[in-house]
Amino acid sequence: MTLKNLSAAFLLAACGSAHAGLEITVSGGEVAARPIAIVPFAQPAGTGTNLADIIAADLARSGQFQPLPTADMLERPTDATRVDYRNWRLVGVDNVVVGELRRVAGRLSVRFQLLDVLRASTLAAYDVEVPDARRLRPVAHQIADLVYEKLLGIPGYFNSQIAYVAAQGQGPSRLFQIVVADADGVNPVTVATSREPLMSPSWSPDRRQLAYVGFERGRSAIYIHTLATGHLRRFVQERGINGAPAWSPDGRELAVTLSFERNPDIYVIDVATGARRRVTDHFAIDTEPAWSPDGRHIAFTSDRGGQPQVYIVGAAGGEPRRVTFQGRQNLRPRYSPDGRSLVLVNVDETGYRIGLLDLSTRALRVLSDGPLDESPGFAPNGAVVIYAAQGQQGAELATVTVDGRIRQRLSQPGDVREPTWSSLIR
Repeated sequence: MTLKNLSAAFLLAACGSAHAGLEITVSGGEVAARPIAIVPFAQPAGTGTNLADIIAADLARSGQFQPLPTADMLERPTDATRVDYRNWRLVGVDNVVVGELRRVAGRLSVRFQLLDVLRASTLAAYDVEVPDARRLRPVAHQIADLVYEKLLGIPGYFNSQIAYVAAQGQGPSRLFQIVVADADGVNPVTVATSREPLMSPSWSPDRRQLAYVGFERGRSAIYIHTLATGHLRRFVQERGINGAPAWSPDGRELAVTLSFERNPDIYVIDVATGARRRVTDHFAIDTEPAWSPDGRHIAFTSDRGGQPQVYIVGAAGGEPRRVTFQGRQNLRPRYSPDGRSLVLVNVDETGYRIGLLDLSTRALRVLSDGPLDESPGFAPNGAVVIYAAQGQQGAELATVTVDGRIRQRLSQPGDVREPTWSSLIR
């Protein structure tokens, strides 16, 4: 959380074990949530995964929708031609989703329709291919994304993944892991484990790799882990601090914090060749770099003004400019997907809270209550922020919409920290 954490020691080891999933609790948004019905899909016997349940859970978890319980449905059609809109008006829903999972020429596909109850019409009809019968959950997430985007006008974020650092146990038995899971917390897989802390997971733009920080024989290093193969590459290991990796938007470079020349500064390193350039050069601590979506700028944390604040510098270097002025400190910036705002940690008398900074007006809106909120980052659609918050059993993940209205807690035993959201899976 604080700048001095970068000097902690780590021991890295790869691991492929499963990890306990996240339990999700949603609060807020109930009054404004849109009533919708996801009718059970017709599915061939033996396909197992209940598509409608997953779609409904995704939409409910967003806080923007209130799915009708299946038991309250007066009919359960699987095609728009069989819908009696009067039944849906009686139960007070605005939209209905109907569909079926079909097997055609040995291949599975989903045909579904999104209906407008008030106008008694079809808003959209889709056919979604199922490339692998064992992976119906991602297809359900994709359908939820399509419904979300059609009704709200912004892309969904359900067919994506999160990575986070989890820790369980105490003292010598404490175990640290980097975990990758679906956005709903299902299918968690541990990709790194250690008896010493691991930190700073960062997704590559194509979701194929994670960069993160570990220690080897008492020396910090940045590693790149290829998820499909498990290949682990020691990317950089200079003397002193090697920390805070952040992928460039094109995936060709990593911005990192290195201290081998003097104090911690921001460097950009070519992933393929290892060629590097120094972006900042100051006697203060410069750390926690984040790329703008166009790749032209890097936001970072620096205490060059006496207290940690957020600055922005050209990706090629130059004179940084300070952009945060509200509160005692501002830390750990991350750009929104449209580049118009930064999410960050704002520190004042009430503690550490998540703030949203409008880069054009410099207005800062506080999104969370604190007192120990940290490591914020955007969902791929820019409408939701994920972060770590203090829970009853330690740190746990939380999300909040950018208007601050809808909040979630994603909890499990032990500490869960440093979440990062992948891009959408298309």
